[in-house]
Formats: sequence, C-alpha cells, structure tokens
Amino acid sequence: MSSKMLTYILKRFLMALLTIFLVIAITFFVMHAIPASPFSSEKAKSDAVIAALEAKYGFDKPVTVQFWNYLVNILHGDFGLSTGWVGNTVIELIMGGFSYSARIGFTAGVIAIVLGVILGSVAALRRDKFLDKIIQVITTALVSMPSFVMATILLLVFALQLNWLPSLGNQPGGLVLPIISLSLYPMAYVTKLQRSSLLDVLGQDYIRTARAKGVSNTGVIFRHALKNTLTPVITYAGPMMAYILTGSMVVENIFSVPGLGRLFTNSMLRTDYMMIMGVTIFLATMIILMNFLGDILYKVVDPRIDLS
Repeated sequence: MSSKMLTYILKRFLMALLTIFLVIAITFFVMHAIPASPFSSEKAKSDAVIAALEAKYGFDKPVTVQFWNYLVNILHGDFGLSTGWVGNTVIELIMGGFSYSARIGFTAGVIAIVLGVILGSVAALRRDKFLDKIIQVITTALVSMPSFVMATILLLVFALQLNWLPSLGNQPGGLVLPIISLSLYPMAYVTKLQRSSLLDVLGQDYIRTARAKGVSNTGVIFRHALKNTLTPVITYAGPMMAYILTGSMVVENIFSVPGLGRLFTNSMLRTDYMMIMGVTIFLATMIILMNFLGDILYKVVDPRIDLS
C-alpha cells in the first residue's frame, strides 16, 4: 500500500472521527436542552425521589461535566443506564435490537446489490428491447415509492389478504416482508446505475478493440466490461446502507420487528433520554463508518482515482 493511500485513509478516518464527535455533541446538548425531565412522564414522585433518581443517573451535575463523563463512558462502550427500561443498560438494549436490524439491513443490502447489478446488466445488454423497457418501468415505479408505502402494501397483500407470510417480525418468516420492503428501492436505484454504467463502458475504445481482436461477446462482458461498471455501485453502497438503516426505523414499526427502529420509537414515548441518545449515536456511527469503508473500496476498485 502506497504512502499516498495511507495518507488518504488516515484523513478519511480522522474526518469520520470528527463527524462522530459532532454527532455526539449535538445529540447530547439537544437532548439536555429539552425542558422536560426523563422522569416526568412517570407517576407523580416527590422532589426527594426525583433528586435521588437524577443523582443515580448523573443528571444532577452541570451539563459540561455530564458531557465529559458521557464521552469518557462512550470510549469504554458504556452508554449509560436506561430510564425507560429500569435495570437495563443502553448498550444491552441496543445490541439486542441491532441483532434484528443488522439481519434485515445486511440481507436487504445484498439482495439490492446482486439483483440490481443483474437486472441493470440485462437491461443494458437488451437496450431498447421489450425486456429493457419492462425493467425501466418497474424500477422507475419502485424508485418513486418510499419504503414505508411499499411495506404497507406488502403487509396488506401478502400478510392480511393472501396470508402467505406472517405480519409480525418476531414470528418465523416474519423478517421476509421487512427485508423485501427495504431492498426494493435500492435495488431499483442500483439497476439504473448499473445499466447506465454498462452502456457507457460498452462504448469505450478498449471494448471495441477487444471485439476487433476476436474476443467473444461473453468474454468482453465478463472479462472487460463488468468489472469496470462496479465503481458507481460501490459509491452508492454507503448511502444505500444509510437509507436501509434509517428506513428500517419505520418499517420495523409497521411489522413490529423488535429492532432499533422500534426501540427508538418506544424510547421517545417513554422519554428515555439515554436510550434516544444511544440509538442516535450508534446509528450515526454505523452510517459514518459504512461511508468511510465505501470511500476506501471506491479507491481499491478504481486505482485511477486521484486521491488529492
């Protein structure tokens, strides 16, 4: 690995750390600017009880001291205690919800990329033919439809009307519909990216040269064209996972999946500041790190990119 590449990775990593710090700071101070107490939504308590609870959770200290302690604790993997789920730590609840969200997000992402590359390649190779037009119509419709609308339609049709799949995410097979809901939009977008990218590559001089040398059409496509069409797809992979993670917040609630989305919604209903901050920071960190990895893979796939 060249020194220029190492410098680029270091710069991107430091920018990612700075972004994570800003997310933590903004989330922390916004939550502490809310006038309501995390204990105000519960049954009436005496001032002495509220003071004892605030001391237990560290809310009795100055905000700057609380922020410093919060930063130190986060570095040790400690996001504090949940005020909504008494007796549980924030990180334990996040990890429990993330086990569902990760399965949904990873599976939906793989499906979106694999099917998107295949359909985009087929559309490009059958340009202006009937199959290309069908794929274009379907992908255009899917791109214009938000994930929560698609989730509602799938729930009504396949769960309630046809009764083919369960409507609840915690039942056997219950993650199928959430995965499909989250994969359709990015799959359609990847299809469009792959189609335009492959059409552009097939018009390059080196492709015409390969064909002039007698390379078969299959060889041209698989040995020369496809590997050079993945750069836009990899560039989109980071934002795609961000879309899937944020979109899952609503989809998980529609299908009652016990993931991060449902956890976040319930924490807002319970005024659980520590959980709201924990989930927000955790998701933001995941998105930032995925974009960081996407930037690195972008350069690895296409070494011609100028790192300056």
